[in-house]
Amino acid sequence: MSQDTRTRLKQWLESGEARLQPLTLPQRELWEASPVPAGDVANHICALINVRGPITQKGCEAAVQKVADRQEVFRLSFLPGKGQPMQMIRKSSKQTLCFRELNPEQQHPEAVEELAREIFRKPFDMVGGPLYRSEVLRRSSDDHVLVLAIHHAIADGWTVGVFVQDLFAAYMQDLRGIPGGLPPVTLSYTEWGAAERAFWQPAVLGERSAFWKDRLDKVTPLWAPPTGPAALSGERHRWVSSAPEKIGRAVRELAKRNGATLFSTLLAAFQVTLSKWTGKDDILVGTPVANRGKQAVRETMGYCAGIVPLRGKIDRDRTFSQRLRAVHESTIESFANAMPFAELVKALDVERAAGCNPLFQVRFALQNHPVPDISVNGMSLQLRMRSTGTCRFDLACEVTEEGEALEVVWLFRPDLFSEDDIQNLHRMYLGVLTSVCSSPEILTSALMTTTLG
Repeated sequence: MSQDTRTRLKQWLESGEARLQPLTLPQRELWEASPVPAGDVANHICALINVRGPITQKGCEAAVQKVADRQEVFRLSFLPGKGQPMQMIRKSSKQTLCFRELNPEQQHPEAVEELAREIFRKPFDMVGGPLYRSEVLRRSSDDHVLVLAIHHAIADGWTVGVFVQDLFAAYMQDLRGIPGGLPPVTLSYTEWGAAERAFWQPAVLGERSAFWKDRLDKVTPLWAPPTGPAALSGERHRWVSSAPEKIGRAVRELAKRNGATLFSTLLAAFQVTLSKWTGKDDILVGTPVANRGKQAVRETMGYCAGIVPLRGKIDRDRTFSQRLRAVHESTIESFANAMPFAELVKALDVERAAGCNPLFQVRFALQNHPVPDISVNGMSLQLRMRSTGTCRFDLACEVTEEGEALEVVWLFRPDLFSEDDIQNLHRMYLGVLTSVCSSPEILTSALMTTTLG
């Protein structure tokens, strides 16, 4: 840290311009349990927001400022400490928004994606902040792409949806000549963090820890961890495909007939697929949970999400329907015993390997947090997330409902898997889904031996 930065931070704190708060429980994961340093660009959350309508740079800058005034994470950075860093929240900060006019060669989707990647890849100043970056790419007078990159330490997938809603509300407020800013949030992020710390007292943690020590006993890795310099890289490659509407409808119907959720049904099939792909019968994955059960926190930007371990042992003598019901019950029980990931790792006292998640190698998620598409008075905002958070896993499968179809995004370590490997895994997954939807009473052993996809 430079002397100028030290002086500036000291002035902020002494003047009351900034205040310090402990890390929230989810933030601790990034400093205590992540395979890469907290400041690594692999911890960036990325989104593209397609904006239709005659917007102006001045109006957008004013709207972003109003969002920052309402949501304290836009004014948050981190002060290093001897043990853990501290959150540093400023009372105010001037927000900026870049505008870039695109020439004809830059307007096609591939060029826009490349420009967005350049924006995403720039590191943030974790001390000085801000920990987000927004830039409007103008394709024409009424066609724009707002690129948002925001650090995972202050955001999760839910947060981006809140940002879109707040940004639109702020812009329309100015457009209609309504004075003042946005109304304050019911619960600030630091207030939410304080409430979480107050809840997770030793007695509660001890009870949850006992459940997980039994549930995760004798877990073995699915593959050997990577070694060498590449093991410390946060880079993950992304491959996008889909499950067609026919499969999407059939999976939902299968879930309904078995009293299960869409998530449990997709997970049960994924566990079988991963077992077939790896040759292992004990499958452990991590799945994200929004951790926003209370209404008050649903309009608050910040990193609130948690991770829940889901373990499935493949019994080849069971039918898929039997397996689905067992997976559904086990999933409900695991969610009911969820606890902060940093505290879970601490309680299990697992051996850490450089560049690896301490518990999971695989992430599986059904992305069902609110993704708003807003349209009114000739203006529309359409959010499209970019899968993120995977530097903490070797492999991830993230499913999003796209009407009746399912978008399937795979993220993977290029030093462990090739794109051909992932495409084969995807075909295998679709094959399992197709088979269990058409024959729910098929034995798991038959799924494991049949050529699929």
